Amino acid sequence: MAIPQGIAPTETHVPFDMADAASALIDATGTVIGWTPAAERLLGYPAADAMKQSARMLLAAPEDAAKAEAIGSWCQEHDGWGGLGRLRHRDGRRIEVGLRISAVRDPDGEVSWLVSGIDMGSIPTWALSGSLLQAFLTRSPVGIAVLSPDLRYVWLNDTLERYGGLPREQRMGRRMAECLPGLDTEALEAQMRQVLKTGRPVIDYEYRGWTMAAPHREHAYSTSFFRLDNAEGRPVAVCYMGIDVTDRWRARERLALLNEASAHIGSTLDVMRTAQELADFAVPRLADFVTVDLLDSILRGDEPLETPGETLPAFRRAGQASIREGCPESIAAPGDAITISPTSPFACCFFSGEALLDPVMDHSISAWSGDDPARTAKVREFGMRSLMVAPIGARGALLGVASFVRSRHPDPFEEDDLLLAEELVARAALNIDNARRYSREHAAALALQRSLLPHALSGGQAVEVASRYLPTDARHGVGGDWFDVIPLSGARVALVVGDVVGHGINAAATMGRLRTAVHTLADMDLPPEELLAHLDDLVIRLTEEEAGQEGVAAAVLGATCLYAVYDPVTRRCTMARAGHPTPAIVDPSGEVTFPALPAGPPLGLGSLPFESAELELPAGSLIALYTDGLIETCDQDIDVGLSRLSNALGQAVLPLEELCRTVVDTLLTSPQTDDVALLLARTHGLGTGHVVSWDLPSDPAVVASARSLAMRQLAEWGLDELMTTTELIVSELVTNAIRHGTGPIRLRLIRHDVLICEVTDTSNTSPRLRHARTTDEGGWGLFLVAQLTRRWGTRYTEGGKLIWAEQDLPEQHRPERDLPESA
Repeated sequence: MAIPQGIAPTETHVPFDMADAASALIDATGTVIGWTPAAERLLGYPAADAMKQSARMLLAAPEDAAKAEAIGSWCQEHDGWGGLGRLRHRDGRRIEVGLRISAVRDPDGEVSWLVSGIDMGSIPTWALSGSLLQAFLTRSPVGIAVLSPDLRYVWLNDTLERYGGLPREQRMGRRMAECLPGLDTEALEAQMRQVLKTGRPVIDYEYRGWTMAAPHREHAYSTSFFRLDNAEGRPVAVCYMGIDVTDRWRARERLALLNEASAHIGSTLDVMRTAQELADFAVPRLADFVTVDLLDSILRGDEPLETPGETLPAFRRAGQASIREGCPESIAAPGDAITISPTSPFACCFFSGEALLDPVMDHSISAWSGDDPARTAKVREFGMRSLMVAPIGARGALLGVASFVRSRHPDPFEEDDLLLAEELVARAALNIDNARRYSREHAAALALQRSLLPHALSGGQAVEVASRYLPTDARHGVGGDWFDVIPLSGARVALVVGDVVGHGINAAATMGRLRTAVHTLADMDLPPEELLAHLDDLVIRLTEEEAGQEGVAAAVLGATCLYAVYDPVTRRCTMARAGHPTPAIVDPSGEVTFPALPAGPPLGLGSLPFESAELELPAGSLIALYTDGLIETCDQDIDVGLSRLSNALGQAVLPLEELCRTVVDTLLTSPQTDDVALLLARTHGLGTGHVVSWDLPSDPAVVASARSLAMRQLAEWGLDELMTTTELIVSELVTNAIRHGTGPIRLRLIRHDVLICEVTDTSNTSPRLRHARTTDEGGWGLFLVAQLTRRWGTRYTEGGKLIWAEQDLPEQHRPERDLPESA
């Protein structure tokens, strides 16, 4: 009979220490010709009784004879054997022994057999059972092999045979490289040589590769190596034990892949970019071709679908990637609308909200491609053979569908691949939704800011203006700086620039509040210092009201502002500032100065009063208002910025738009650290041909004279069609000043874009518009003025008040701006 598989054929595979073994020498006929004292101690036979006897007397039972014959046949063929057996003691007891049989040849070539044995009675019988030991070694779930010192296989169990995919007979006596071409056998043999050399075992050495058992699929193994020594301590073999840890390796790879995905997907708050990053990351790590299709409504900035309807909505290709250059598998380019068959896996995935796996795509090509022959042709042309589709959803809403295809990869998708795809898509979906939300909020902030900033600036006949607004993030364009040009009464104009702390929607909203407040206060014709005082009070109230909203309170507290009023008639400019940089003034000769305006505190502190300064500016002067982001950077002092600004403004002869561009290009040579606002205003003057005034006594009889003076001036200006209304306006305003005021009266007419009639008196009592009853004979004066004029109002002067009214001029009568006096 044959020796059962798993019993080692050489001495190196007897798993017991034979140092104190009992030994007997048996000749070719089976007769005992040698007996040691240890054998006598083990079996009870003295040498005299054992010598010249047949070795059969040592068998424990008659049925053991068949096994003994099989062992003898094995020994004849393989020169030895090792394993467990049963022998009979002289007193009849059965003894379990570990046996090792080795061939001994004399000079004549005659063979004898050295049989060594050790008593295993101290070990439980069940553990020493030959069948159990055979099962342990041969059918262990751990792959086990023994290699000779020259690293050739001498034994391996069933598990390792199954791992390698080669029959045991084809591996015996061969090196690893001859049997395992898909593994890094050089590295493995290097580990075994080190173990043979040092005797130190190697535990849990991991490696990957393929074997003949699965030549097209990579597996991972964990192997431990240890040395086998003989009784004298000399190394006689190396053993390795390995297990397939492919599942563990794949789980670890998936975790590493997901961690890596976090760094590659969602690097920006851009929906299309995030979708493309998902596709780029999945190829070739997971698939050969990936498409990411999002709802068209998502890309438009609309809210996503919470539940799919009965029909497929419109989709657009948001991202795609392929192992082939240029994505030749795709039938659409990023941004294109795509057509989806209602019976395709794509549609089923979208309607069900669950990922789908189609391992062998041949079964669903028609459903996948629908009625689109172009898509069908692509599927067949590139050999698309395995498919996964996963819904893109975040926060309970559907955003789109991602598709994963394999064509070159030898293995079809599995359930583990689907789980990985779902996890990747889930992470990307959150980033896509964040990008969508950001885009929506940013669009709202940008729309808010654009609605709050002036769409067109006009200084009328008083100034020519040009401006630049550069937020820190130029691409997104939301900041807290602002500027404005506000027409005032008397042909005057207000120039404003301000800076709110921070960026984003809070800063934009705060900027809008302050800009609206400045407009309202400007309509009251307040002097600059009073306007800033009222604005400071408003900021203090806002800070108190928004104390619970940190972002809003921080944006409004500490805002700065500069408010200037330029009068083209007197050619004087009155300015006041609240913590804001001093403006630059360029006179007609090109000299740049920074006037020493009184320094006011930032808005909201309420600590110091605001003061104004008045400058006389010749026509053709340039006023430059700006925020600190233009002159301050993290790597330069403010004085350096002011010097560079002065040099840039020295080219004031340039057209204003070109000068604006020159200033920005000169000063912003490195990335911005703050928002920048720049407002340039070139002054013009209204000469004597456009302004006329008369001082009148406070006497009711002077009303007729005032009407006559005004009519003669209108005739001189060629404004005959305005005489009737102007006569009534002058009469009412002068009469009102005489009736309610004291002291001398001044009447002034100004002709520029409009015709302005002003009456000044020494009273500080503001007139009130009354709505007289139909039966009243008086009280209609100011009501008629309001009805006949474009607008009217009152402003206070140093000596009293001024009532003014404006009328629109016919287009052909609007005068050209005066040139600078130096011209």
